[in-house]
Amino acid sequence: MQPKPSELIAARAALRAGRLIGLPTETVYGLAANAFDPVAVARIFEAKRRPYFDPLIVHIGRSSDVHLVAREIPEDAHALMKAFWPGPLTLVLQKQLAVPDLVTSGMDTVAVRLPQHPVALELLQSLDFPLAAPSANPFGYVSPTTRQHVLDQLTDEVALVLDGGPCTVGVESTIVGFPKGRATVLRLGGLSVEDLEACLGYTVPTQLSSSQPHSPGQLASHYAPARAIRLVEHGAVRPENGVTFLPFFNEEQPTFSLSEDGTTASAATRLFGLLRQLDHSPDGPEVWIEKAPESGLGRAINDRLTRAAHRA
Repeated sequence: MQPKPSELIAARAALRAGRLIGLPTETVYGLAANAFDPVAVARIFEAKRRPYFDPLIVHIGRSSDVHLVAREIPEDAHALMKAFWPGPLTLVLQKQLAVPDLVTSGMDTVAVRLPQHPVALELLQSLDFPLAAPSANPFGYVSPTTRQHVLDQLTDEVALVLDGGPCTVGVESTIVGFPKGRATVLRLGGLSVEDLEACLGYTVPTQLSSSQPHSPGQLASHYAPARAIRLVEHGAVRPENGVTFLPFFNEEQPTFSLSEDGTTASAATRLFGLLRQLDHSPDGPEVWIEKAPESGLGRAINDRLTRAAHRA
């Protein structure tokens, strides 16, 4: 799906005026503002009711634009950029002074990625500034994977929402930092750890949850619907009758499964939409959900399910 030229013109005008827009990417829809405008960035935090200690991801339109926001880029970061940009990979790098402290929550690093979505790329490449764009949803709630999801909750906060169709990946980007120059996964996401390791040639550790995050997506409770969730290990015995249960895959009733075809790719694209559907009856009984296999995209899916099920 491609917006009309007039919609892209309106989006550019809104961003230049310091307003917010809804931006489609391959992972989830983002709530975007000029990353170099601290007043516009503050509007993101206000619209999402996001705590200011949780940093934002900066989106760029070309690999070469990374130097606008980051410096001292490690060799391993260059290797990952070459292999996986554009795509669902965010790198945490030393920031340039041009990046407002509000974007990075006062830290000296910035999270940056090059999205793989034609609408996002066309818009970003037509601007002379990058975009700060966390997921376009109230903080802590389920991330949006369609234009309508954004309109359902943030209509009054955005100038417009560009329509790029349903998100093809469906979970947020994988975030990688480089303590001592070596890669560490700070958030599981749409690029598997196995792919990272194949590119870099070494085992990549993970450092995921934190009450004081060093990157976006590290808080323990996140992506949560109002309805209570309990998780079941993949392949475990189905709970007793009377329990509302969503299996990872049910060949006889695939539409009532986390995955429609038994793959983790299908589960990733369906995950946030299914969590939103639970809130059509938020006062209903607890829902039991079977986890994905703990490999590839399944690790990111299980990370999101664990955070959605967390109750502080």
